[in-house]
Amino acid sequence: MTTNLQERIPHRAPATVRPHRRGRVAPPWWFTAPALVLFAFVVLVPSARGVYYAFTDWDGLDPNLSFIGLDNFRAMADDPDALQAIGHTLLIAVAITLIQNGLGLLLALGVNTMIKSRNLLRALLFAPAVVTPIVTAYLWRNLLGPDGAVNSLLGAVGLDSWRQNWLGDPDLALWMIVLVVVWQFAGYSMVIFLAGLQSVPREIYEAAAIDGSGPVRRFWSIVRPLLAPAITINLMLSIIGGIKLFDQVYALTGGGPGHATDTISTLIYKDAFTLGEFGYSIALAVVLTAIVALASAGQYAVLSRNEKAAS
Repeated sequence: MTTNLQERIPHRAPATVRPHRRGRVAPPWWFTAPALVLFAFVVLVPSARGVYYAFTDWDGLDPNLSFIGLDNFRAMADDPDALQAIGHTLLIAVAITLIQNGLGLLLALGVNTMIKSRNLLRALLFAPAVVTPIVTAYLWRNLLGPDGAVNSLLGAVGLDSWRQNWLGDPDLALWMIVLVVVWQFAGYSMVIFLAGLQSVPREIYEAAAIDGSGPVRRFWSIVRPLLAPAITINLMLSIIGGIKLFDQVYALTGGGPGHATDTISTLIYKDAFTLGEFGYSIALAVVLTAIVALASAGQYAVLSRNEKAAS
């Protein structure tokens, strides 16, 4: 009987001994040596040489130059045009960041609904972002000219008192630059916000609606924390792009009228290629780099902290 029981019990294969897993071995550091050498040759060495020229009186042509220490930076502190350009740069960057992202978020909320034309609207709103900035600037330069389409339209509807020299008035020109940049890149911000909105599960909206939360409450308590990564990306891109802005300013106004719309970038171009003051212009570029680094680092620290708190 014992033999019959043994025959009925299926034979089990002996358990296999799993090999001991080794810890993940980090690749040797010298694997990165070729990339580090290339990065140093392309980025670090030219940047270091550029910073050195900021402390010289180099005119861009004469190989004989003199080390003058902080004279370029002292001259910048006493130069009203440079101080005005720094103020314009910060004003444009802040205005673009706030208006572009606010409008982009509203557009994203609008096209995230179930309207039938949402796909067409997304394409149309994003279309300006794929146009070259210099082309967009020249297009708006013609539209906003004294005899351009904007003034012609205002005259045609009987609003002659609203006709302005949009790019020639020092009080309006800077805001026209902000308008053009926002018009072009609001759709770009919209797409990033839209990607964040579409990652929010519909069940969360439905549960909040059942609990009696209104649209504003749902957005502030549910959508806004989940949009934290998209907000971080959009704010970083817009603040850095606003500080470095050059193409649109130079094509629209050339920094004028006078110096009413000069930014650090346009002043660098003028001082270097018009006045031949390369040492001074490189000092301006160093200040611009420092502003970009401080603004982006500070903003990223605050936003990443908020992002972690939201998650």
